[in-house]
Amino acid sequence: MQGFLLQATIYLGAAVIAVPLAARLGLGSVLGYLAAGIIIGPATGLVGAETEDLQHFAEFGVVMMLFLIGLELEPRALWNMRQRLIGLGGVQVVLTTGILFGAGSLLGLDPNVALAIGLIFALSSTAIVLQTLSEKGLMRTQGGRSVFSVLLTQDIAVIPMLALLPLLAVGGGHGGGGAAHSAPANPDAPGVKEVEAARTLIENLPGWAVTLVTLGAVAVVVLAGIYLTRPVFRYIHHARLRELYTALGLLMVVSIAVLMELVGLSPALGTFLAGVVLANSEFRHELESDLEPFKGLLLGLFFITVGAGIDFGVLLGNPLQIVGLTLGVIVIKGSVLYLLARLAKMHTRDRWLFTLALAQAGEFGFVLSSFSLQQGVLTSETAGVIRLVIALSMLVTPLLFILYEQLSARADKAPDPDPDEIDREAPIIIAGIGRFGQVVSRLVQGAGFETVVLDHDMEMIDTMRRFGFGGFFGDPTRPDILHAAGLERAKVLVVALDDRQAALKLVRHARAMHPELHIVARAYDREHVYQLYQAGANDIVRELFDSSLRAGRYVLEHIGLSRFEASELEMAYYQQDRAGVRELAQLWKPGVPVSQNPEYVARARSLNKDLETSILERLHPQGDAQEVEAAEEPVGYRSKDRS
Repeated sequence: MQGFLLQATIYLGAAVIAVPLAARLGLGSVLGYLAAGIIIGPATGLVGAETEDLQHFAEFGVVMMLFLIGLELEPRALWNMRQRLIGLGGVQVVLTTGILFGAGSLLGLDPNVALAIGLIFALSSTAIVLQTLSEKGLMRTQGGRSVFSVLLTQDIAVIPMLALLPLLAVGGGHGGGGAAHSAPANPDAPGVKEVEAARTLIENLPGWAVTLVTLGAVAVVVLAGIYLTRPVFRYIHHARLRELYTALGLLMVVSIAVLMELVGLSPALGTFLAGVVLANSEFRHELESDLEPFKGLLLGLFFITVGAGIDFGVLLGNPLQIVGLTLGVIVIKGSVLYLLARLAKMHTRDRWLFTLALAQAGEFGFVLSSFSLQQGVLTSETAGVIRLVIALSMLVTPLLFILYEQLSARADKAPDPDPDEIDREAPIIIAGIGRFGQVVSRLVQGAGFETVVLDHDMEMIDTMRRFGFGGFFGDPTRPDILHAAGLERAKVLVVALDDRQAALKLVRHARAMHPELHIVARAYDREHVYQLYQAGANDIVRELFDSSLRAGRYVLEHIGLSRFEASELEMAYYQQDRAGVRELAQLWKPGVPVSQNPEYVARARSLNKDLETSILERLHPQGDAQEVEAAEEPVGYRSKDRS
């Protein structure tokens, strides 16, 4: 017990020290965990032989992570990913395996060994990549979704790879050291003999029976997720104990993982499938909040064991060969990924993200290399080199993400293509065709008025053209673009740009070029309203103001007011707020925070009181003071309801 507590202290202490330091340096948590593992392992020898056994336990963090990712994906979203799964993921695995197989054959390796190596290095690190994508907020980008699709395909591909590797055994014998990897860490542990007996029973069944058992296991996961989850959660709910929800979440993940292992499937794939099934359930957020801390700790432990397991003795014995093999794997995989990204017509940023995020080898490579050693496909020496190359490539991954950030920054600074030639004019010019500008444009064009639409985003212009809406590519803040669009003869300019400073620049240019022009501008917040007002805009619309008012009206309608009363209060608020903003704009001082402007603060407080009074008077036009005072309590809320 004391030894276990000492090891736990070492691992946790290393994580607590190294990870915040790495995050502060901008290197990300993954590199911090890997560095912590190197320090307590090869560097100082604080941990040793138990690292490999601990890594098998820590790999459960990958299983839990895929379960949580599945909870974020609805089945329809997964079906919509089918082209990426087959096109990007499937082609990547096949091409990478084939090229590495060819490279190994040219180096004189046995074809079976070369194929096994190709399969091992075709996989990428699900744990490191998804953790880093989440930290950097890249999961929802096109590149991030494509990366996830490939990782999911690779996890699925592990199943046929495990079936193929025994067929590649050289001479049908077992390699040296294989028994150590095939034997359980503690064969006398409770449940180990029972699990091994069940697995042996399944493996001894005829092929058709194994297939049926496998399909049955998948069906059990799906049906249990659909029909069993709700009554079980209701049963747990009656106990009113928070820890039981956590226990149930862990039970679900662990039991699915055990079931998948029994039938020879990937536990990560099984739990991912269960997560997708539960993505639409009302218990999704409960499961996420309960399992997220366990996932984070186990993934961190996994990264530490990877760093601690690096054999620097082998590396120092032949550094050029090991480093050369590592770089070779990264370059070959990166070349395949870049080619696929080009064929998929990804944009520059997404292309580099797709290429650099997946260029490393992955944690499933450790599983396949150990299995290949057990089956006699690889020798102990070859398997050791492969594991070291996998670990080093994973160690390099955070640096590849740093390289991606530099390349994407350069892509942002790259010169834009030449603007379109604007060959027509219209009385209305709309600058910006994002979410805001699209609504304005469709309303105005639907009413029969001609418009000239300008936007600096070529992708957005192309998308609008596909749907039949014309537009011109060009920077609306450039005077020559505005002149070509006929600003001097236009009647109305709509400024719907996302960039606050660009919107101000455009309003100033337009007002100087055409003093009589009516300018309708989109504002980010109140302060932006004041800036646009001083720049010369006529009508200024806060981008969330009207939608917030409508939401407030819905609340009033469903809390006890009639639709007419709610509409009247909405209009009262609108009129009072608009008048107040005009008045406060006269007191606003550029460069001075409003909280440090005494005149502004005093008048804002007074206007807030006037606003409340105006709303109450509109709600109780003939009420006395007592009625108004009673109305201050929210409608539908009574003191007897405070139990």
